[in-house]
Amino acid sequence: VQLVESGGALVQPGGSLKLSCAATGIIFSIHTMAWYRQTPEKQRELVAAITSNGNTNYADSVKGRFTISRDNAKNTVYLQMNSLKPDDTAVYYCNANFIEKFNYWGQGTQVTVSS
Repeated sequence: VQLVESGGALVQPGGSLKLSCAATGIIFSIHTMAWYRQTPEKQRELVAAITSNGNTNYADSVKGRFTISRDNAKNTVYLQMNSLKPDDTAVYYCNANFIEKFNYWGQGTQVTVSS
């Protein structure tokens, strides 16, 4: 199983980024896919998740600014991030989960929001 994130970068406050996570080795369509983030000061936290049938949920801190989506034909999940703030700076991790028993992580991609 591999989850490969991409799209992290340095961006100015107010800017946008789109993260991608390509999955191999799993039946992508049946997994709940999620994005988490972590900084040295904080524990890993859930940013957004999308279930196999397309239901989504978001952390309060990103509601209205971030959008999670998935393309089952491409085995890829995305995170569109708009109106970025310095507090969004973190390593972003992709997660795939099925019935809580099968749980996989990507290696992470760095997002830095700074002027």
